[in-house]
Amino acid sequence: MRGLTGVRLLCAAAILGSIFCSACASSSGHIPKPPSGSVGVAGGYAIEFLQRTETFYTTLIRRRFNTLETFNDRVLRDHFQTPDAFFDYYADLAQSLDEARFERSRPTDVQVEEFLFENRFIAQVQVRFVGKNSRPLNPGRAVLIRLDRWERIDGRWWIRPGKL
Repeated sequence: MRGLTGVRLLCAAAILGSIFCSACASSSGHIPKPPSGSVGVAGGYAIEFLQRTETFYTTLIRRRFNTLETFNDRVLRDHFQTPDAFFDYYADLAQSLDEARFERSRPTDVQVEEFLFENRFIAQVQVRFVGKNSRPLNPGRAVLIRLDRWERIDGRWWIRPGKL
């Protein structure tokens, strides 16, 4: 059992390293440090956070955001503490994808570029959404970079959207 824990920590270190390396290569810059600063957290704690965020953001890939199917998705809703928090986040993301000219409001790739722990209970995640551009005379990619706030309440990580 002890060897298995070591393997898990090695895998987690590799995953975290690849995330931080890709964040460094990102052209969008780093998350600005909050006035209170940032903290390092234990490996297991970071892995738990990473797994939760990965589940959420990978669910967003190839999903249309102007459909009831996505709006009613239980996996997405499970990452919000209240229905109102989900409604706020969903409306803001759908509007942002539309303004960024994503074809059919559908990201084809979602990448966590960086995350920063303000303390053990609050983290910020910088996410890059990539998709096809909806403008016919301007083919190519549409890109949206957003900063999401996550909070740990009662032992579970939740997305905390800003108010519209």
